[in-house]
Amino acid sequence: MNVLILGSGGREHAFAWKLSQSKKLNNLYIAPGNAGTLQFGINVNISVTDFEAIKNLVLEKEIDLVLVGPEDPLVNGIHDFFIEDDVLKEIPLIGPKKEGALLEGSKDFSKKFMLRHGIPTAKSKSFNASNFAESAQFLESLEPPYVLKADGLAAGKGVLIIKDLNDAKLELENMIFNSKFGNAGNTVVIEEFLKGIELSVFVLTDGKSYKILPSAKDYKKVGVGDTGLNTGGMGAISPVPFTNEAFIKKVEEKIIKPTIDGLLEDNIDYRGFLFIGLMNDNGEPKVIEYNCRMGDPETEVVIPLIDSDFLELLIGVSEQTLSEKSFNVSHLIASTVVLVSGGYPEEYEKNIEISNYNSTKDNLVFHSGTVFKDDKLLTNGGRVFAITSFGNTIQEAVAKSMQKAETISFEKKYYRSDIGKDLITYSTSNIQ
Repeated sequence: MNVLILGSGGREHAFAWKLSQSKKLNNLYIAPGNAGTLQFGINVNISVTDFEAIKNLVLEKEIDLVLVGPEDPLVNGIHDFFIEDDVLKEIPLIGPKKEGALLEGSKDFSKKFMLRHGIPTAKSKSFNASNFAESAQFLESLEPPYVLKADGLAAGKGVLIIKDLNDAKLELENMIFNSKFGNAGNTVVIEEFLKGIELSVFVLTDGKSYKILPSAKDYKKVGVGDTGLNTGGMGAISPVPFTNEAFIKKVEEKIIKPTIDGLLEDNIDYRGFLFIGLMNDNGEPKVIEYNCRMGDPETEVVIPLIDSDFLELLIGVSEQTLSEKSFNVSHLIASTVVLVSGGYPEEYEKNIEISNYNSTKDNLVFHSGTVFKDDKLLTNGGRVFAITSFGNTIQEAVAKSMQKAETISFEKKYYRSDIGKDLITYSTSNIQ
């Protein structure tokens, strides 16, 4: 089979690495890809939202299956574009249609979906310019801190957690009337703050059956101890230590099954990945958010733990035969540590030369923001690498990632030194 991956980050490098192991793969193309994906296929410099250019590429290279990495093309309707085209409609695309992608593309849609199908989540209410006057009363009914979420996509920056009530009222006004997050904030979801420990559970579904992938926890804050600004992700651990059989069973019965059944009831044909952001509240799972694709850097720890043929699973999704496909997961623990450019997530320099970046027997080095120029590897983004390692314990896996993080060299390199430490020290007595 000829396969096309859309995307350019560490997630797409991990997909390319895994797909390259399938005996069913002939040729692999990545659009636009990065310096790392070149190890496994051919990069094509096309934007993930340039649907006409993607169509031409699919026809020219006789692509048999398309795997979508990021959310933008899904929310913008690339699956619908394929289905509505007389030629493309026969080519499987892994990722939901536009209506299903609203689970990520609209926080308001997502919360209403959860309420409609009895899926446990935080108490919330949506506000816009028309009902803004009622927002103060709702905020006052909640305990601090206050959670404000822009309804639309805001490049991962549309969620505010605010301790002071008056500050929350001001920020809400800024979002709705002063376009703090552009059109994404025209509607704002106000939520109660959930206490507990966060994790993510990933599901691959053909719309009827599903496979539960390993759980993961990522680290969004740039600074040690979860301090500083939010980023795209500074590292991840998979699986999360307390996701034993009993906890995952709760997640499946209370969240995964009602979600898949709810999509069917709503006549939403959802084929692809479903990322469920959860809060473990004293052993009870509650949904924080849905994403319509795999996360980054979570993909870099989840996908390497899958022992089955990844392409065979994707074929099962496209043909709605996923329940018949073999699915096995490693018993090891995976960690990934993200190396970023100095200054990220604010201003940072590009085109800095990198050395000692190759994978070793102890590590997989997934590229995020890299490019080859004149036979030199240079930085080309805020997040540069995700270094994935494996062990029988979190400590063992993280130690290997940290060792490689020290070895890779580029000016102003930065990474968090505490990835996974909270999970090592987290008391299992809190889990029921």
